[in-house]
Amino acid sequence: MEERVATLGLLNKRNNLSQDLEMTPGESRRVGNVIVRLAACERTAPWEMPRETGAFVQVLVRDNAAEGEGRWDKVFSGWLFRNSPSRNVVEHPIYDVWVKDCAMSFPGEEDPASASNAA
Repeated sequence: MEERVATLGLLNKRNNLSQDLEMTPGESRRVGNVIVRLAACERTAPWEMPRETGAFVQVLVRDNAAEGEGRWDKVFSGWLFRNSPSRNVVEHPIYDVWVKDCAMSFPGEEDPASASNAA
């Protein structure tokens, strides 16, 4: 898991600003009033069909109506899929989060040239 890097898209629908978040499993990233947590990311092996990329994500949004700094409400917790975005959707009026990629390697994917140089 520690070698994996997920790229998630985050859109603020109020100001139409989007950004890519590169995260490793276990990492959390705060952007304004939203926190995105990545628990895991997976993709099918190159030889498997159909190909799919997914990430287990939690999204927390700060409620500014509460006193003080506000409380954080969990608005989503589950798997998001790149090729099937309608299967599981972050339903929030301001923020949208989606999976763009999960970088990871599989046995046998090594570059043959680099493997022979290492020997």
